[in-house]
Amino acid sequence: MLICVTGGTGFVGAHSVAAVIRSGARVRMLVRDASRVGRALRPLGVDPARVELVVGDVTDRATVARAVDGADAVLHAASVYSFDSRRRAEMRATNVRGTQLVLSSAVRAGADPVVHVSTVGAMFPAAGGAVGADSPPGMPREAYLASKSVAEAVARLHQEEGAPVVITYPPALLGPHDPHLGDQSARLRNALRGLLPVWPSGGFPVGDVRDTAGLHAALLAKPAGTRERHFGPGRFLTTRQYVQALREATGRALPTMFLPARPMLPLTMFADLAQRVWPWPIPVEYGALYTCLHAAPVDAGASTYGLLPRPLGETLADSVRWLYEAGHVSARQAGRAGRSLAGSSA
Repeated sequence: MLICVTGGTGFVGAHSVAAVIRSGARVRMLVRDASRVGRALRPLGVDPARVELVVGDVTDRATVARAVDGADAVLHAASVYSFDSRRRAEMRATNVRGTQLVLSSAVRAGADPVVHVSTVGAMFPAAGGAVGADSPPGMPREAYLASKSVAEAVARLHQEEGAPVVITYPPALLGPHDPHLGDQSARLRNALRGLLPVWPSGGFPVGDVRDTAGLHAALLAKPAGTRERHFGPGRFLTTRQYVQALREATGRALPTMFLPARPMLPLTMFADLAQRVWPWPIPVEYGALYTCLHAAPVDAGASTYGLLPRPLGETLADSVRWLYEAGHVSARQAGRAGRSLAGSSA
């Protein structure tokens, strides 16, 4: 079985490629930069030589057609995930036009299933107290979530037309071996470095990238149902619960002030405007606060394909340990994880 994967050098994509290869399938990756493949896959125990490559961009029709040609199934994981307002145009191009081209090309090529990696945030702000498979796409006032909401509408239109498109909704993902130190990994690093002493009220869904990768591998192994929609295993945490879980995982006090989210919006909106001209990343992000303010838990009856999330403490400990091993935080900042690794290497 040949599976075409877009976004395979990213966090979700790389872990999904590893899970698919472990299942026995062959993988063809559509990548913009072939030099990134080894860095993404080797830490996961995958020899890059086992993967077929097509070099190009998901926004190029001819390249996409070549990548999906002959594939039994397609996993579309390519996405720009960032709350950095400087990347708005890139988000619209990759997240919206890329989704249009990949899904339409994959359906025309006869791939089954065609798995579109959405995000639970595509349905924020939620109309009710929880989100489920039939919740409508949201109308968020934030660039990344807005682009994913439009992409969600594209995928659902294919489903309505009877195409074998499956949609997955990962939560905010943590775990080891993040090739590009994406948004969630960077936020965890900043919290350990003491750069996030103030958190807003509210919360967000959290999961382990390895669990979502396992979901993708399971879905790609069988033909699709035309309206299948599955949520990545995870749990909803308030910001207080998240910080407390991080304290328990590291053994550190992590002094933190919690403030109501809504009054903080003007500050983060100003930071969002300033980021467009300031050359270095500003840790106060409008998109992150907007998500905490509008996020909702996943309905208890929503499908995770029967998969359960691994313990939160395991996910956080593995994430912190990897941040330390990769040199993103010091042993002191990693707490227990840093001490255990330093002791084992002594």
